[in-house]
Amino acid sequence: MDLGDPINLLQWPAMLVTLVAAWLVGSLHKRKRGWGFWAFIASNVLWVVWAWHDHAWALIALQVGLFVTNVRGARKNESDDDTPHQNNAD
Repeated sequence: MDLGDPINLLQWPAMLVTLVAAWLVGSLHKRKRGWGFWAFIASNVLWVVWAWHDHAWALIALQVGLFVTNVRGARKNESDDDTPHQNNAD
C-alpha cells in the first residue's frame, strides 16, 4: 500500500464508517437505524471512490448493489413505526 497516495488511505475511514453503520442499523430505535442506513450510503460512496482509483470493478459493482439495498432500507425505516415487528416478511 502506497501511503503517499491519499486515496489509498480512504479505505480506512470507509471501513470505520461501514462498521459504525452496521452497529446503528442493528438498533431497535428508528432514529439510530436511519442514521445507520445513511452511514452505509456514505460508506458506499467512500468505497466506490477508493475502488475506482484501484480499478476494483467488482467492488464497485458490489457497492452499487449495496447502495440500492441501503436506500431501500432507509425508505422502509422512514415508513416504519418505532416498534419492532415479529413477522416483517416482504
